Amino acid sequence: METISDPRFKIIDHPLVQHKLSILRDKSTGTKQFRELVEELAVLEGYEAMRDFPLEDVEIETPLEKTTCKRIAGKKVAIIPILRAGLGMVDGVLTLVPSARVGHVGMYRDPKTHEPHQYYCKFPPDIDKRTCLVVDPMLATGGSLTAAIHFLREANVKDIRCLTLVSAPEGVRAVLNYDPKVRLYTCALDRELNSDAYILPGLGDAGDRIYGTK
Repeated sequence: METISDPRFKIIDHPLVQHKLSILRDKSTGTKQFRELVEELAVLEGYEAMRDFPLEDVEIETPLEKTTCKRIAGKKVAIIPILRAGLGMVDGVLTLVPSARVGHVGMYRDPKTHEPHQYYCKFPPDIDKRTCLVVDPMLATGGSLTAAIHFLREANVKDIRCLTLVSAPEGVRAVLNYDPKVRLYTCALDRELNSDAYILPGLGDAGDRIYGTK
């Protein structure tokens, strides 16, 4: 299995993540359970992606006395799902950051060229002041993700963190090479893409399995 050494790239190898991912991959896993697992994995991955958020001291009063505690220092977050499969990860991340705003990037992949085509893009008005978590279960060629990064950079977003569940080496390299500051998190680095640009061993089409449309 290929390894990619880059400080901007992190594989979430927690035992719970790997256990849930094995069930997610199984072709016998039904739509309801698949959807629930995608959301649960988004929670665990989002936890890691926000690990370095800065903290500040705040004084609070417990039922017994005053004390100084830590709170996140002024970080505003936006979650940007790549439609449609990315929607399956949104509620998981919102569990961690209920006040986050949600933008959307809609793209479809040409079945012959495998190139992404945008059909929708809408961001919160203050997107340039937010840390953006771009979510998409599958990172195959990297075309859709690099396009989303491009739109966010055009909107003057400085901190972009991409969360995927299963990634191909080709897509990881494409994303890291495209943007020198982007961060990329995934739960698994798979072997390769096949001739149809599907990840192997992968988990099939995440959108179809989330929404039961296959």
